[in-house]
Amino acid sequence: MSLVVDRDVNALLIAYRRHGDTDARDQLLVDLMPLVRALASRYAGRGEPLEDLVQVGALGLIKAVDRFDVDRGVEFSSYAVPTIVGEIRRHFRDKAWAMHVPRRLKELSGRLSRMLDELTTELGRSPTVAELAEATGVEEEDVIDALDSAHAYSTRSLQAPFDDEGEDNLFDKLGVEEQGYADVEDGSIVSAGLEALDGRERRIVELRFFDEMTQSQIAAELGISQMHVSRLLRRALGTMRGRIDEVMGDADE
Repeated sequence: MSLVVDRDVNALLIAYRRHGDTDARDQLLVDLMPLVRALASRYAGRGEPLEDLVQVGALGLIKAVDRFDVDRGVEFSSYAVPTIVGEIRRHFRDKAWAMHVPRRLKELSGRLSRMLDELTTELGRSPTVAELAEATGVEEEDVIDALDSAHAYSTRSLQAPFDDEGEDNLFDKLGVEEQGYADVEDGSIVSAGLEALDGRERRIVELRFFDEMTQSQIAAELGISQMHVSRLLRRALGTMRGRIDEVMGDADE
């Protein structure tokens, strides 16, 4: 996108984001579709029709338009391009991974979905992974694998709503042990948490949340077991939570 186009885009963004001008939003989506098509064309010839990729990229554009902060002082293109490309890459990753999810994990993910709501009602709070494992009679690692496979099989992101009824995402429902997940979305405080980690833990958190890899994919990337990844990730999130709580506590004083 040229500087001239960026200036035009910024004017439309301000009209939409600050003043709620939906006509400006619609115009943005129309004007920026050539950008979406250009980015989607980079991934043509990989087994997916170009028009399907354009539609996926358009979803990324909508997310970028609806989430962009016009007060941050950055060009929209620097935010939109990685958002659109990320949506297209996620499409390929989810489709490929979904094709290889074992049947037992698909079945277990369905049981877990029902058990999450039952245990939440029974306990008066969100269940932990350990409680889910006990309730379903499986190992904790199987619970984690099933939750990962549920993410890939239904092609939803880890921060997307868990079901069609509520606003909680998957990890909102996993209890105290998983609370660190939610903070990864908040860049203003997560950097403090990351600084508290050693190099390998930081790498695992980055792969899990910023590159959106599953634990099994991380294990393959780093040459360690998925169980080891799970332990390191839990420890890292606990460390981050402690550091973030300190930062937030200092801010409140």
